[in-house]
Amino acid sequence: MSAKSSRYSVLLAGFVLSGLILLASACSRPKPIIVGSMSDSGQSVVAEIIAQHLEHTLDRKIARRLNSGNQMLAYQSVSTGDITLYPEFTGAIVTGILKETADANPEVVLERARTEMRRTAALELLDPLGFDNPTVLVVRASDAAEAKVKTLSDAAAGKFRWKLGVSFDFQQRPNGIIALNTYNLPMAESVRGLDANALFPALQAGEVTMISSTATDGHLTSPDFQILADDKHVFAPAQACILVRADALTAEPKLRAALAELSGKFTTEAVRKMAAQVDLDHMDPAALATAFLAQSGLK
Repeated sequence: MSAKSSRYSVLLAGFVLSGLILLASACSRPKPIIVGSMSDSGQSVVAEIIAQHLEHTLDRKIARRLNSGNQMLAYQSVSTGDITLYPEFTGAIVTGILKETADANPEVVLERARTEMRRTAALELLDPLGFDNPTVLVVRASDAAEAKVKTLSDAAAGKFRWKLGVSFDFQQRPNGIIALNTYNLPMAESVRGLDANALFPALQAGEVTMISSTATDGHLTSPDFQILADDKHVFAPAQACILVRADALTAEPKLRAALAELSGKFTTEAVRKMAAQVDLDHMDPAALATAFLAQSGLK
């Protein structure tokens, strides 16, 4: 072999070795974990809590993709791998994703959602985080006192005629207007569709007298508003859980145990308060998440 050929072989071997080293390094590098959330202040704070907790327990950087749209956008993102996990609600999975009627029993709904997510989407629905976020109908406390109502059945039976405002999302959901119609509420005018952010201001101003919301909305910390109990249980149970890709749990053996540490640590009142601190007091979600973890003994 000539000296030139020998030098060429050495260089080629060096390039091949370097390529193999780079390939091995890339293969050994863990796949990013990306925490997502729907566009809701309470859910985004919960997602930030999850992300910070994972950074502490796994000792690695966790990416965020918060406030990224409605349920279907979040579900599509976790299904395709654009995000690794996000907070989701049991009843919303059954009614919104599976397009089924949800049972009134929260445990039945949880098991149905868990089984079908595992079977159809290779996703794992972990144990409940501890808070519920069902659909609620809200009125001004002064109107509730005047009409002498505490439940939706009370509102249906009374003489007070309601002006209902709902979000566009509520209008489109199969368990929205159709479910509420079970009560046959006496109405003063047709249902008004509004942007979700306009609902509480419209209620406060008297433009409507009843609105759709969710149990963790921060406005509900105010005594000016009152939830009318869904005494017929027409709205699906909504236990909050983490929906996570099964392949991520396999790739990162410590991930499941780290996420399990968050189960049962939340309450509806705590999430509602944090949502109020973000939306009404303009506090930093990351700072709220840090404080929550410290108070929960997870930091």
